[in-house]
Amino acid sequence: MNDKTIGIIGAGAIGTAFARTLARHDIEAVLANSRGPESLQDLVQEIGPTVRAGTREEAAAQDVVLVAVNWSRLPQALAGLPDFGGRIVIDANNPIEAPLFRPAELHGRLSSEIVAGMVPGARVVKAFNHLQPELLAGDPHREGGKRVLFYSGDDDRAKAEVAALVERLGFFGIDLGKLEVGGRLVQFPGGPLPGLNLVKMG
Repeated sequence: MNDKTIGIIGAGAIGTAFARTLARHDIEAVLANSRGPESLQDLVQEIGPTVRAGTREEAAAQDVVLVAVNWSRLPQALAGLPDFGGRIVIDANNPIEAPLFRPAELHGRLSSEIVAGMVPGARVVKAFNHLQPELLAGDPHREGGKRVLFYSGDDDRAKAEVAALVERLGFFGIDLGKLEVGGRLVQFPGGPLPGLNLVKMG
């Protein structure tokens, strides 16, 4: 994972928290939002020198792309991007958003299944969505242990790469299996795991 480039589409709470965590470990990343790189200059300057602002297309062209966008804006955020060609997309989205926090109507489908349909050619791994942003951005070493991060996906090699990133960032990763199982467990709202601040001791 050390030689993989990372893009982040979405500079809201989760995307920014992920960028801060990467920066703390001197990992380079490209951060993009819907308003363009100029709107992110103050933020990336504050985060640190390893994170730079880029266009949506630049962020999407990296080896590993984390997507964390307001649910209603996902189609626009991902529309028209080239086929991902087997690259990894980390789905950090939740089908709910401020200010109403009303669950999106998924018609019985899994949110990760819907996201996967928007990123053709990608190997999708669900991760980084269950913790509150301040916990994701904070020090994962707690009470003599490591804060837990869940991940799931249908491609074992993609999951292994995300697991390596989770470990490099200092978290304790737990593999929840296939997307249809793990994605449902961490989906917010509905799953039993979102919001749980778990620490693996020892």
